[in-house]
Amino acid sequence: MPIAIIPALLRKYTAGQERITVQGRTVREVVADLERHYPGIAAHLLEDGDLKPSIAVSIDGEIAPEGLLGPVDEASEVYFLPALGGGR
Repeated sequence: MPIAIIPALLRKYTAGQERITVQGRTVREVVADLERHYPGIAAHLLEDGDLKPSIAVSIDGEIAPEGLLGPVDEASEVYFLPALGGGR
């Protein structure tokens, strides 16, 4: 089963869990499964049905340009990361 990696700032919504075994074949399904187990976490990951601008998702070490539609394999690690911005 895939593993969701939760950033430190969001672990208060997962009872402190960093690595969570989840079900899903897309990032959207992974978020839905997280919400089933940790009600309210989706509100911190999603906005208007898409990933919040402040959140990036990486699947197996690669940023997922497809966002919530990103495919997730049975052995994938799905990282939810604070999005980087700014600079010159």
